[in-house]
Amino acid sequence: MVILLALVIVSYPNFQISLRRARDAQRKNDIGILANGLAVFADGFGSLPLSSPDGKILACNPLISQVGKQVKVDFDPCEWGKDALGDPFGNTTSSYIANLPFDPKASEGLAYFYISNGKRFQIYAHLEGKDEAENDPKIAFRNIICGNKICNFGRASGDTPLDKSLEEYENELLKEKNE
Repeated sequence: MVILLALVIVSYPNFQISLRRARDAQRKNDIGILANGLAVFADGFGSLPLSSPDGKILACNPLISQVGKQVKVDFDPCEWGKDALGDPFGNTTSSYIANLPFDPKASEGLAYFYISNGKRFQIYAHLEGKDEAENDPKIAFRNIICGNKICNFGRASGDTPLDKSLEEYENELLKEKNE
């Protein structure tokens, strides 16, 4: 009995590390799925869905209104783990992402964070493992909140950097173009 107890005590920390690594691998996979789905969405619609202030994708439940001759479309934020990323107008039944993924520790307050201006996107997550190669201190320095933790991993469209805001990056591009 003592030997069995000793084995459990010795192996428990390794088991916890394995669980953490599995959650981080899931986050990396989810962010990859989101990045690919968003790229295909942009190809189909000519722009990316915008982001809500709380880091959600604005592409669900379109509300179409008309003021004079101007038609305005507003979208609700899509819920991680509940909604699909599909044709926001319902013209096609296919979806780009059948079910938006959610953080493996969503029940403990962690969430993905999406930023988009319609031309570029950044999507972030919090990796638990400080030893993960993709854990980026430059992203963490931005203090973007992934639920209740600071984001430290992400993917972006094209050459868009993850350590700068989209506005900063576009201003840099404009400055380079004008020089």
